[in-house]
Amino acid sequence: MPDWDSFEAFLAEVEQEDNAKQRQDLINVLLRQQTTWPWVDGRRATFIYSRMGVSSAALNLDTIKEDPPFVPMTQIEGTSLWHVTREFEPDDLLDYLLAIDDPMTPLAQEKNLVERVTKHWMTDPLNALQLKTAQINVSVLRMPKARPFPDWAAMPAVPQGAMTDHFIDSAHLGFENRRVWIYTPPGYDSSREYPVLLLMDALWCTGPLQVPAIADALIKHRRMAPAIIAMIQSPVQEDRPRELMSNDRHVLFLLTELLPFVRNHYRVNLQDVGVGGVDVGAVAAAHAALSSPAAFSRLLMISPPLQGGGRDAGEASLWNYRLRFEEAAHLPRRIFQAVGRYEHPNRFLKPARQLADVLRHRDEAAFNYVEYGSGHGLVGFKSILPEALAWVLPGEEATS
Repeated sequence: MPDWDSFEAFLAEVEQEDNAKQRQDLINVLLRQQTTWPWVDGRRATFIYSRMGVSSAALNLDTIKEDPPFVPMTQIEGTSLWHVTREFEPDDLLDYLLAIDDPMTPLAQEKNLVERVTKHWMTDPLNALQLKTAQINVSVLRMPKARPFPDWAAMPAVPQGAMTDHFIDSAHLGFENRRVWIYTPPGYDSSREYPVLLLMDALWCTGPLQVPAIADALIKHRRMAPAIIAMIQSPVQEDRPRELMSNDRHVLFLLTELLPFVRNHYRVNLQDVGVGGVDVGAVAAAHAALSSPAAFSRLLMISPPLQGGGRDAGEASLWNYRLRFEEAAHLPRRIFQAVGRYEHPNRFLKPARQLADVLRHRDEAAFNYVEYGSGHGLVGFKSILPEALAWVLPGEEATS
């Protein structure tokens, strides 16, 4: 029975067969023998799809700059198998989908994108590594040197902290009954005080990003100090930029409403407060830390948009953050900053590098900057969160 050491070896053998049935027989053998897909060989990864009656198949990757962001797959004539091979960086961790019988027209001209996605786009049925949300599931390509991407909640030997739902009102921001998820570490002791981390725009934190489960694992292995994490629900999508980008009222909400709320329910050390977030939540965190340096001793920023994409006040303010950090009289004592290698270069990657250059020269802050092999999405955010939490809230092992 054949046993190929690469997809190229399999393809070479298949192409020698003139008979479609014999080609399909070899494909059936391949599908039985090779149980891990995509097939990664060095820096090359091969994606396949196998079903009869398909007229087209393509690989959908956000890192592809064309519209639509697809790489067409090639069908082995007369068989069920479609395939494409791409080269990646050794540490790439990317989400992808397969587009089956998609019209292949530009997405910018699509009148009903949701219907198109639902009808034609799918996760890879041969790849069990996925990230799932209520809106869409994606498959995950993990190259050999990529960051780990486990299901952090599926670790039975890890003691679990507690998650409690609360609801909060804000006079400063004009909302009522917004959810706050509060994590307390395993063995929480109400007789002692804990550092607290406030995570902004935290809709995904308790779900696909698995912040509580990551904290549990880090605390067990002494990579993170036991801490309380308060995750505030995101505003509705259209209000996110206005509420979270450089908004002084949001800082007042944190200082005079959210922090007192957490303190009234839990034992927290108000001299040891961190703030953080992802995307515009990271902008909100940075603005809070710069506006009230005495209040926030730790700052976590993952993929903040640091260059404006519009004319409103929040977008215009993004240009100022590098200078604000450079001129700040005081900074948080621990700062973590990360950005994905494949994020938009002008809005995310280039300004992130410029800010990192500034922070590297601020000796009073313990600063860690990471570029990782992902784009702007939940897969990358989840992969970098363990390093982020371990840096801003280091445990005994992390500091030894």
